Amino acid sequence: MPKSAPPSPVWLFDLDNTLHDASHAIFPAISANMNTYIARVLGDGVTPASQEAVDAARLGYWKRYGATLLGMIRHHQVSAADFLRETHDVGLLADMVKAERGLARLLRRLPGRKILLTNGPTHYSSEVVRHLGLHRHFAHHIAIEDMTVHRHLRPKPSKLMLRRLLRRHQVAAPRAILVEDTLANLKAARQLGMRTAWVTQYLRMSDPIGRAKLARLLTRPNFVDVKVKSVRQLPARLPALGVRRG
Repeated sequence: MPKSAPPSPVWLFDLDNTLHDASHAIFPAISANMNTYIARVLGDGVTPASQEAVDAARLGYWKRYGATLLGMIRHHQVSAADFLRETHDVGLLADMVKAERGLARLLRRLPGRKILLTNGPTHYSSEVVRHLGLHRHFAHHIAIEDMTVHRHLRPKPSKLMLRRLLRRHQVAAPRAILVEDTLANLKAARQLGMRTAWVTQYLRMSDPIGRAKLARLLTRPNFVDVKVKSVRQLPARLPALGVRRG
């Protein structure tokens, strides 16, 4: 009997600094909003907290919980919806979104279903995807509000959330390919048996959180199957990801 064709992959695409250059203008605006928000929460009700206190809380919570928001919720009882709304109020995205051409054509060339998986909120990520002209190419759009496990917010790199996502969409881990710029998220996915593609072109040494050391930028970690500068290089790397060309 002829061998049946292997099941097609399911692509999980990150958004910021993967499909567009968020570090160009959007991340600086979000960063400024986040600093203002945290300073107000950590302040005494009259005077905002110092930049030193803000930086310590922001980076400390990010390292401890994987997302600054989770620390703000746990230690300062902030509303996740309020935090996400205020920090992602960045003005006219049409003037800020910067990306390569040909992304829609790229998604059409990749075999299998595509799911957007972003730690950004729905209102923000939906608008960015619309500006990129990619909204019709994703079967599902999973934003941070959708990343709850047992009524607790569990954004990337939560393995609990990733396992639940795979179960919900009936995808075996080896069929899933996470395309990301963030190594911590790729490492968690690889530990679950997913395949991983690391996108590096939008990484910035000056990003306030998650600064990538130059040595790490030059070296592909063992939990990364494919390292590409641009997502447009993915079709050429399908064999390395164990995917047959259509």
